Amino acid sequence: MPEGDTVWQAARRLHEALAGRTLTRSDFRVPKYATVDLTGRGVLATLARGKHLFTRFEGGLSLHSHLRMEGAWKVFGTGERWRGGAAYQIRVILGTADRAAVGYRLPVLELLRTTEEENVVGHLGPDLLGPDWDPAHALANVLADPARQLGEALLDQRNLAGIGNVYKSELCFLLGVTPWLPAGALPADRADKLPVLAKKLLEANRDRPVRRTTGLPGQDLFVYSRAPRPCLRCGTSIRVADQGDGSQDRPTYWCPTCQTGPAPAPGSPQRWRDRYPRRTA
Repeated sequence: MPEGDTVWQAARRLHEALAGRTLTRSDFRVPKYATVDLTGRGVLATLARGKHLFTRFEGGLSLHSHLRMEGAWKVFGTGERWRGGAAYQIRVILGTADRAAVGYRLPVLELLRTTEEENVVGHLGPDLLGPDWDPAHALANVLADPARQLGEALLDQRNLAGIGNVYKSELCFLLGVTPWLPAGALPADRADKLPVLAKKLLEANRDRPVRRTTGLPGQDLFVYSRAPRPCLRCGTSIRVADQGDGSQDRPTYWCPTCQTGPAPAPGSPQRWRDRYPRRTA
């Protein structure tokens, strides 16, 4: 599932391509909306809310989409070859006189009244890149279940909206604790840093083509997807293990030296197995 900065970038691309223009093409390729035609409607805006996208049209309609793992929005100019997947993967096309926004493999696509958007995202916590950001509220949400593993609490969009698996691993590294640490055991000084650091990372990366968290030349990330390469701080081999409830485990990366707290129970050798070829730093 994409991180909040990726969704924010998608919203910006769609907004810049469509907002203030009139649709000259409307092509829904999902059975539920096969007869819907938005041609002639003006596009008002596209905005992100957490990991959700809303494109608003004249007449009080909004198109809600969610990328999840495989979805993507691509924008093409007149005469430009479409590159985003096979034709059968296209779920919707929104075209203007000089642009085409093409939605590929979108698992969530629905038309609703703009006044009903809150019904879709009202359960979300404060948005790290949104106008509703409230660091105190976000931290209180994360700490509300003290026994819950911190990594799981960070991924819960009801606590704060925008963190995905990459930022979960990177934030825990920067805070110096493992993702398996109970949220209530997070030291107070690090807990205070958590919402500030999370927002700083997403804001810094929302305008970048390549996500970076390290500030080190040639090194984009501290731990995510780096197992079993050496830690950039201490040289210890980065480890990877699944974290989740079994139904939606996610590969989680950490440094066993730089990060204190519980590690995953080594009940299954596969959870501790290095999954990637050994490479140098």
